[in-house]
Amino acid sequence: MGPTNVALVKLYEADQKLREAQGRLDATTKNVRVQERRVRDLNDRIAAASAKLKEQQAHGGSLDLDLKSRDAHIEKLRTQQQTAKTNKEYQACLVEINTGKVDRNKIEEEAIKVLEGIEKLQAELKELNTQLEGEKAKLATMQAEITEKTASLRAEIEGIKPQREAAAAAVPAKAREAFERLADRFDGEAMSPITKPDRRVEEYTCTACMMGLVRDVYNRLHTRDELVFCPSCRRILYIPDELPPELAVHKPKERKERAIKGPPAAVGRQTSAVDVMRSVNQEVEEEPAAAEQSGEQSSQPQSDHQSDQQPAEPPATQ
Repeated sequence: MGPTNVALVKLYEADQKLREAQGRLDATTKNVRVQERRVRDLNDRIAAASAKLKEQQAHGGSLDLDLKSRDAHIEKLRTQQQTAKTNKEYQACLVEINTGKVDRNKIEEEAIKVLEGIEKLQAELKELNTQLEGEKAKLATMQAEITEKTASLRAEIEGIKPQREAAAAAVPAKAREAFERLADRFDGEAMSPITKPDRRVEEYTCTACMMGLVRDVYNRLHTRDELVFCPSCRRILYIPDELPPELAVHKPKERKERAIKGPPAAVGRQTSAVDVMRSVNQEVEEEPAAAEQSGEQSSQPQSDHQSDQQPAEPPATQ
């Protein structure tokens, strides 16, 4: 792969280590955070109940003042009734007194309900405060138990951060922005290695979404310095160490030339019908060859004999 892809893989590995350590820290402190949330909820409930109690107490106080003022007014009307000089004045005071009593009774019933609500809120507050004390003690115990472990994990995280920052600095700005965007989207899984399911076929898939990829994806990643994205999940693809070219690229096997077998050696005994036929064919082929050879040999002595029998030169005439 090109230098950009190599730097991205190093950044991806450093980011994975940092996220893994952060995940272990979050898992360790999860129970503590849950306990802290319980304490906060109890505090919120206590605050809400306290505010409601104050409101009810203020309302009860105003009703109590209203009752006292109405009682005073009724007593005043009774005094006027006793000093009334005419029957008309007496009846008027009586009607007003009865009306005042009816209104007072309504306010008194409301005051009783408010008082009951105040007592209920006070009991609830007492119970909530008791629960809060218990949850606070439990939270303190849990924090003391995980202090050492969380300190070790935080130290590990602080040690990984410089490595991640150095790896990020080695990546070009445009590629780093794409990586960070995908890391936020996929919770750190910004890149995905390609795989070759069948070693006999030159086909590749994305390990994140198992989507089939084009055949030249390996060649592009291996020979070019460019970002290649999965067409399905849009993650950045890269070549893992366990997929070298000798395994990734399919090469057809070379055909071996078959050796030409010579004639079978003579054996004393034929073992099959095929051997019999082979031996017969060989004898048939050898007979014409022998005949031709003997003919050539016989023709050469004949010519020599004829040359020996030529007539002698006749004698000269006188």
